[in-house]
Amino acid sequence: VKHNFIGVVCEKQWQAVQAANRLKVAWKPGPALPPQASFYDDMRKQPSRDTLLVDSKDVEATLASAAQVVRSTYLHPYHMHGSVGASCGVADVKADSATVWSPTQGVYPQRDSCAMLLGMKPGQVKVIYTRGSGCYGINGADTVSYDAALMSQAVGRPVRVQLSRKDEMVHENFGLAFVVDQRVGLDRDGTIMAWDYEAWSPLRGGRPGHTLPGNQVTGFLAGMQPAAFVPRSPAPPPTGPLVNGQNVVPSYVTGTVDGASGGTGTVKSERMLAHVIQSPFWTGPLRSPNRLQNTFAHECMMDELATAAKADPVAYRLRHLRDPRLRNVVQAAAKAANWQPRPSPNPEPRTVTGTGTGTGTQNRSTQNPEPRVHSGRGIACVLYEGDNGYCAMVAEVDVHLDTGAVNVTRIVMALDSGPITNPDGLRNQAEGGALHGVSRALFEEVTWDHEKVTSLDWRTYRTFPVGFKVPKLDTVLINSMEAEACGAGETSITVTAAAIGNAIFDATGVRLRQVPFTPERVKAAISTN
Repeated sequence: VKHNFIGVVCEKQWQAVQAANRLKVAWKPGPALPPQASFYDDMRKQPSRDTLLVDSKDVEATLASAAQVVRSTYLHPYHMHGSVGASCGVADVKADSATVWSPTQGVYPQRDSCAMLLGMKPGQVKVIYTRGSGCYGINGADTVSYDAALMSQAVGRPVRVQLSRKDEMVHENFGLAFVVDQRVGLDRDGTIMAWDYEAWSPLRGGRPGHTLPGNQVTGFLAGMQPAAFVPRSPAPPPTGPLVNGQNVVPSYVTGTVDGASGGTGTVKSERMLAHVIQSPFWTGPLRSPNRLQNTFAHECMMDELATAAKADPVAYRLRHLRDPRLRNVVQAAAKAANWQPRPSPNPEPRTVTGTGTGTGTQNRSTQNPEPRVHSGRGIACVLYEGDNGYCAMVAEVDVHLDTGAVNVTRIVMALDSGPITNPDGLRNQAEGGALHGVSRALFEEVTWDHEKVTSLDWRTYRTFPVGFKVPKLDTVLINSMEAEACGAGETSITVTAAAIGNAIFDATGVRLRQVPFTPERVKAAISTN
């Protein structure tokens, strides 16, 4: 026992499981969790730390003079890493040294934070990386290593800790929920005049380090505190140069700060305000942290604007982009997908009838002998982190009008990550990111009640299910030999939800502004409209 950390150590794993289950521990109830049904509304009401990334100071006046103002709110839930294999760590702590075998993503931060927990100097701790389940952020890898280190120190012997499926999923550091409000003004020709963005999201916890062991559940229970949250409102004026590491600034504005343009677009009237609030859950980076959520809102909004302007979504994007490499990936993806210019939604969507097997997630009933299925296509693009990899994606979907099930039939991607040294590796990163993005767009959402997380396993936290048809994947790699090398592991996943959402709208004429696009949510939207 150390503060509120309690561990059971036995010779055999099953003995430890049984002993832990028999423990009688009186826990003091924590604050009640906010109701999930009203959580997005509640986020707007919390004290926040505000940051103004861009402000041309003329947005309100420009919107007032616009021929048309398009408004939207986009919602994104908490996601979890949901690693297929639950995390495992081993530690051997002696009086004056410690060795930890860990699947951490950062051995040096893990060393520093373990040293703090154990009361040692960093030089006394050795962390050896061992392979673990895929993560792209903070799953249970770090906290299980803390578990092993603390218990090994207590008993003076090597200790191996294997998390259960429930422990892995309930106590990991979730990817962030988001609320994004946007207002965009158009002139009489449909050209964008002003773009206003305001978003609310929880504070994102940092990775392990000598000051941050309290951002993992074990560190907190052992007496360490998470990073302090300090509200700040109103936001101070933006200062340059523009840093768009969270993709808060959409691709279609100039991103001008202190007179210098750091963006990729043409729209000069711009304001981007971000509110960060406290989170009721452990949080941390999850593949494309913040960038996926912001890009989902930006790129779906761009399609809404194209519809308002009665313009083709590809042509409308090119009309407002000035970065030649971003324009290039948009054109390359559209060409590879055989994109036919026209506005969305499709006035004559291709209708498929069948024998009742259905498409999409899990509907295989034969109750409806001729299911109605509409097909659509959607596009999205991004310059990841504002300077770290270009990607455009075309998604093609079939939407089952009777059940709301969505089947992603094809994904076409174009990537520019600078000079290509390993095309197979680059293609693998793009395809893996896209499939991960399909899972997050169609299925994934953390759930909870008033006292605990209720996403405990693969039934209560749905992911890409076994048997779900994998879309056809086509990838165009652009080899920019004169450019600097940049990222690829998180570019394609960043645009996937937006491309799918735009494709659903193209097929049905129904705009979904909340992830995931579950059959229930799609069917309800179709029925309402």
